[in-house]
Amino acid sequence: MTDTNDFASTLQAIADLNPDSLLHRMHIEVLEGTPERVVGRMPVEGNTQPYGLLHGGASVVLAESLGSIGAALHAGPSRIAVGLDINATHHRAARSGYVTGTATALSLGGTLASYEVVITDEEDRRVCTCRITCLIRDAAPGA
Repeated sequence: MTDTNDFASTLQAIADLNPDSLLHRMHIEVLEGTPERVVGRMPVEGNTQPYGLLHGGASVVLAESLGSIGAALHAGPSRIAVGLDINATHHRAARSGYVTGTATALSLGGTLASYEVVITDEEDRRVCTCRITCLIRDAAPGA
């Protein structure tokens, strides 16, 4: 299990890779994380489609961000995790406030890590369910 210092340093390293990444642009806040479970939230405002509803793609970005962070924590500092597959089912609309995503590990192996990500609104109603699989590889030399 990853301790709090590993989580904080890994999260900071990911955030520092690209200050213009979607993690920043969509105002995703990662609240807690271990290889087994990552929780984060994102505002609906600014992440909507033309009808004012949370954009389905924004839900997928939240899910992929959380699952990828969990996979990176699982992989450790000398390895990287990259998204291999993601799918989403949208259950209901969110119109305001924040949505919260909880990524729970389904399988943590040497080369693959899979997560189910449940996204809920502020009333704890399920907005979206995603599944993400990440490929774990050795980091490139000098990376």
